[in-house]
Amino acid sequence: MNSIDARTLKSWLHDGEEIALFDVREHGQYGESHLFYGISLPYSRLELDAPRLAPRRQVRVVVYDDGEGVAVKAAQRLSALGYTDVCVLEGGTPAWEAAGYALFAGVNVPSKTFGELVEHVYETPHVTAEELKAMLDAGEDLVVLDGRPFSEYHKMAIPSAQNCPNGELAYRVGRMVPHPDTRIIINCAGRTRSIIGAQTLINLGLPNPVAALQSGTQGWTLADYELEHGADRRYGLPADTLDDMRRSAQALAVKYGVEEVDASVVAAWAQDSARTLFLCDVRTPEEFTAGTLPGAQHTPGGQLIQATDQYIGVRRARLVLFDDDGVRAPVVASWLRQMGHAAYVLAGGLAAGCDAGLHVKELPAVSLPPAISPEALAERLRSAEPPMLIDIGSSMRFRQSHIPTSRWSIRPRFKAVLGGVKGEVVLVADEPGLAACAAIELGELGLSVQYLAGGLESWRAAGLPLEASPDFPPDAECIDYLFFVHDRHSGNKEASRRYLEWEVQLVEQIDELERQDFNLPANQTMA
Repeated sequence: MNSIDARTLKSWLHDGEEIALFDVREHGQYGESHLFYGISLPYSRLELDAPRLAPRRQVRVVVYDDGEGVAVKAAQRLSALGYTDVCVLEGGTPAWEAAGYALFAGVNVPSKTFGELVEHVYETPHVTAEELKAMLDAGEDLVVLDGRPFSEYHKMAIPSAQNCPNGELAYRVGRMVPHPDTRIIINCAGRTRSIIGAQTLINLGLPNPVAALQSGTQGWTLADYELEHGADRRYGLPADTLDDMRRSAQALAVKYGVEEVDASVVAAWAQDSARTLFLCDVRTPEEFTAGTLPGAQHTPGGQLIQATDQYIGVRRARLVLFDDDGVRAPVVASWLRQMGHAAYVLAGGLAAGCDAGLHVKELPAVSLPPAISPEALAERLRSAEPPMLIDIGSSMRFRQSHIPTSRWSIRPRFKAVLGGVKGEVVLVADEPGLAACAAIELGELGLSVQYLAGGLESWRAAGLPLEASPDFPPDAECIDYLFFVHDRHSGNKEASRRYLEWEVQLVEQIDELERQDFNLPANQTMA
């Protein structure tokens, strides 16, 4: 297996060529300490997520761990999937740090660092929780828009806030805030989406006074104000006329170097074996489900900016965005260009793509092991020679609820835990794809594998017994769970303070080369 040292990897990250840098440890391990450009690709999900994150098999790939060996196994699996240029970082994260390079805690680090740079470069206005509370109490003419996905907003929201994810702001704000004098406050749970949402409306030239809520819902809690739970005030239809906003969005795209490309060009790019293409539908989940272009992935606009590394696994790949309105894709692409991505907009949007028969290669499906029903499994467990029952769902879910006699494990530890075991195994997975990945590993250990059809929910629906184990697996074994300020949304004010400080301090951790990868105006002022 080919390997490279830390200094070589650092040069590759800034040489202008495509590269996929995968951290193949589990999510909790990744979130504690990883490389700035490291993309989380847990070994437990490798075959499931690798083709989505790096669809071109000829792309340069580097995998790393913390030196414990899973990177070598991951590299072997990637080669088996057809990736032709795979290397392992020698010594993993300890060697990277020993070479003088920084490691980062948390998730979505490039996007969150970008948000902090945006606030500095644009001097994005903000209000504190105390100032917003006073405005609301005084009955001022203002609207609070929550820029997160609805699921996050529904869990906790600023009282009176309406949900409008950042990617929808340009498209929906005309109806939600029809009067040009109404003050608009954008909030999220912390900082990034508040900043990006507010600056989006400012960049579009809205006449309204616009500001970000400093520290979002966490700032609201730190000020000892109550959040609302279960809110359902969400965006509706766009404004009756979008002509002005469409012109503003397209002007914004031009300002930041976003090009429109015809479907014929994108079709040629899809066949280019030397460059990676991501076709991104930035509309709502409902619109995507109703119909999209074959091979496109759903990348809600606001989240594509907030969590780019969850959708795009190849640095310097081509990103082609589309909508069906001419507003959302240009606005999102304007931010992606400033983040340093080669983002384009599909001319004519969804309709033009459909007319041209545009498609990209569909992702391969993983092969599932044979399924067993809850009733059949229950009968087998009562037999004289029951199968071994392994729950590969999340460790936190296992603590809350699992099948009696099941044991929790995770793919990187199968060999150590199950080596030498003979017989049949039934997997309990939170999604079928995880069972497929686990079955590959278990099959190499000589075990016969099935999975529980429908997972734990089907067992529960059949009225079969469940149990909890609040302290098992122990924290040290829960490598899939990120404990990093994990209870910041549960009233733990110190956790919120640590998280907000972490966000603000990200800019201080990046080096000059990482800073220069962003294309923000006057970015050099941060040097």
